[in-house]
This record gives sequence, C-alpha cells and structure tokens, in this order.
Amino acid sequence: MKNKFFILVIVILSLLLILFFTRLILPAQIDDISPEIPCEKKYLEKAEILWVIPNYNKKPISENQEWCEQILSMNKTLGLHGIQHLYNEFGSEIFQEEFQEAIKIFEECFSQTPEMFKPPQLKISEGNKELIEQNNLKLKLNFNQLTHKVYHCGDTGMFPNWFISYF
Repeated sequence: MKNKFFILVIVILSLLLILFFTRLILPAQIDDISPEIPCEKKYLEKAEILWVIPNYNKKPISENQEWCEQILSMNKTLGLHGIQHLYNEFGSEIFQEEFQEAIKIFEECFSQTPEMFKPPQLKISEGNKELIEQNNLKLKLNFNQLTHKVYHCGDTGMFPNWFISYF
C-alpha cells in the first residue's frame, strides 16, 4: 500500500514536471487582443501568438489601421478569438455570414486570413466546430491552453498573468 502511494506521488510529480517544461518550451500566447482592451507591453512581447478579437464592443479592429499596423509590426502569429468575445459566444449557433464578417474584419486589418481559431472561454458547440472546420481554421481549445503559457490582456484569465509567467 505504501509503495503504491509512493509510485502515485512520483507519477504525479513527473507529469507536473513534464507539463512545466512543455509550457516553458512551447510558444507563449496572449488572448483578448483588441484596441478596446488595455494590454501590458511586457506580455505582448513575451507572446508569440496573439489571439485577436475582431469586433469587440461592436468596434471592428479594421477601423483602427494604426493599431493594425502596430500589431503587424510585432511580427507575431495571429489567430482569431471569437467575433465579439461575448460570454459563451460559440456555445450557441453562429451563422456562416457572422463568422465570415469576423474573418473579413481580420483580413481588412492584417491583410491576411486567419489560420487558427480559439473561442472565447474555450466553449464551443458541435455545430460551431463544424463551422470552424468549414472555414479551414485550426481549432485551439483546452489542450492548447494547458500546454502553453496563455496571458490575457486586461489580466482577466483564470490565473493572473504574473502567475502564468512562473508556471
């Protein structure tokens, strides 16, 4: 009995160590990129992947070309992060036209088509998974969030950004 407990503890510690080093090696990311959400420069610099909200507060990012150029000048990988970033936005049906409009706003801002998609709060219905697939986007969910350091503009994630820096 004592040996089984000891083995279990070793296995759990080993898995945590593997997760720690995985998060250390894989590129950091930052969610909730929008001109409407304040974002600390140090976290923008740490991140290699920026998850952009195309129409936060019903203000299309494409209307702020100076901001678009500033984000592009950072030379980071960009992904689409919802449409308006509403709570459980992709938990209910999203129509192709709505989604195409979000992609269009992204394209107008960055002159590139998004290749990746992450739904707000990582919640997505089966029908919306098909929508993402139909638009040839790679869907990123919980496993991505677990294996990468993911910061949040506005420091609104489950864990504060300073904690994510350490683990």
